[in-house]
Amino acid sequence: MKRVTRDEIKALFDRAEKERFAVPAFNYSDMWDIRAIIEAAEEMRSPVILMCDPPVYKELGGSMSCELADMFIQRAKVPVIHHLDHSETPQNCVEAIDFGFHSVMMDASSSPIDENIAIVKSVAEYAHDRGVFVEAEIGRIRGESEYETSYTGEDYLFDLREALRLVRESGCDSLAIGIGNAHGFYRGAPELNFDKLAEADQAIDIPLVLHGGTGIPAELVGRCISGGIRKVNVGTAVYTSYMNGIRAKLLMDGENQFTYDVMKSGVDTTKNVIRDWIEACGARGKA
Repeated sequence: MKRVTRDEIKALFDRAEKERFAVPAFNYSDMWDIRAIIEAAEEMRSPVILMCDPPVYKELGGSMSCELADMFIQRAKVPVIHHLDHSETPQNCVEAIDFGFHSVMMDASSSPIDENIAIVKSVAEYAHDRGVFVEAEIGRIRGESEYETSYTGEDYLFDLREALRLVRESGCDSLAIGIGNAHGFYRGAPELNFDKLAEADQAIDIPLVLHGGTGIPAELVGRCISGGIRKVNVGTAVYTSYMNGIRAKLLMDGENQFTYDVMKSGVDTTKNVIRDWIEACGARGKA
């Protein structure tokens, strides 16, 4: 299994900070969308993060998830990081680390700050001893989702004092912040608080992460990156483009099609979306 270390991931984010781009991160569900993500990244010479969200992790299991991703990572011509997205339990993080994930997210953002710190710290200590990178979250990512944590309240903006405590006391390596971003499709125009982003960028010295990329226009993504975001998560756009490509092929050609022909259509439509997001992140040519 190809191991990408915490130090290598930190070095990539250091470069992203210096060159003012964001590392694009995409959720996957099977071998076909993994193929789409990596092929598009190779074509554009971009580093990329493959993210396994909780339902996929539960369905495939940690071992199969790692084996599946590693088959592609071993052959990839660009840097690829395998990341566990939105784990809500330390146990899942520990298991994923033991199976070989390069990076894990311990999402305890729904807990009071003292609990968030304690939970993330326990994961970070275990992870760092094994060379694994850890992402935490502060504030809330809005939206309703079957695939990631859901929050529909109004108290979603991060608190800077709590964010600084979380970074300082937990030892996390990157931080997802709530600035009005949302999982899934936005029900209106995204309302991102760039004053809060500037506040975080000035005070926090680890990479900042933007969740809920789907539905944020490219110009606002660029503004987020200029404001300090160094990783952009995209999930819903990947899933929907993949399934819409498959659906279009089936509707066009009808029944009794060969599996590869149908799935290839999903790969092609997904690659188009991945290319657009790599471009939006400013990551073209950064591999």
